[in-house]
Amino acid sequence: MVESAFPALPAGLPSGRLIAPEEGPEGVMALWVSDEPRAWLGGLWCRLYDERARTGLYPLLLDTLGGEPARPWHDGELFVDDSVADIDALDAEVLLRGDRGGGEAPVPGRGLAPPGEGVEGADECARASAESGAADAEFLLGLVPAARGADTLTVMGWSGPVNHSRTAEISAVVRSWEERFGARVVMVGFDVLGLSVAAPPRTMEHARAVAVEHEAFCPDNIWQGVGDMEEYAAGLVGRASWSFWWD
Repeated sequence: MVESAFPALPAGLPSGRLIAPEEGPEGVMALWVSDEPRAWLGGLWCRLYDERARTGLYPLLLDTLGGEPARPWHDGELFVDDSVADIDALDAEVLLRGDRGGGEAPVPGRGLAPPGEGVEGADECARASAESGAADAEFLLGLVPAARGADTLTVMGWSGPVNHSRTAEISAVVRSWEERFGARVVMVGFDVLGLSVAAPPRTMEHARAVAVEHEAFCPDNIWQGVGDMEEYAAGLVGRASWSFWWD
């Protein structure tokens, strides 16, 4: 396989490799990933995040499947089925309402939750999240040729939510959260996703509306978690990070 024109790598990276997805266009390299997990990657993540417009590479803290450290990143367990253009064609409100055209009735009256206050602090919040998250845990470092964090999930062919949604649908909703709540993709695991959130809900009324979106986006988060929407919503009030897990 001939390597695609992956952007030039920034200086100062640990040893790593380009990864071709298990399925995807011939010759496409979806991801650069470091060879070994390390703690204290927050500072490096922040530098790479600040340089992303110049390098064309968005950084990720990557976790692996417990007990199988090569999965999914080093094994290339990635499936590039959609493109950024496919994300562009999707509407987050339609997706969260459940109107995907697959025969299921959409949820009536469901609209998008109002934006939060403080989205202008998104970059600062992302840096703080990466610093704190990487201080007490080991991660691989990933770089994806994408302009924004939401798009990295589709560009690299992540399959974490495959039992629930196409990854392009996940990216479309995360884009909406980037704009409304100052969310930024910081960590991605085998089937988990971690976002920093600069403008979370500050009231229970707002949190309930956001919780409805989370239920549509990742029902496992609630029904295999706390099991109660009111309790889940209460946990969103003022919370500067959102994490998701798909069964």
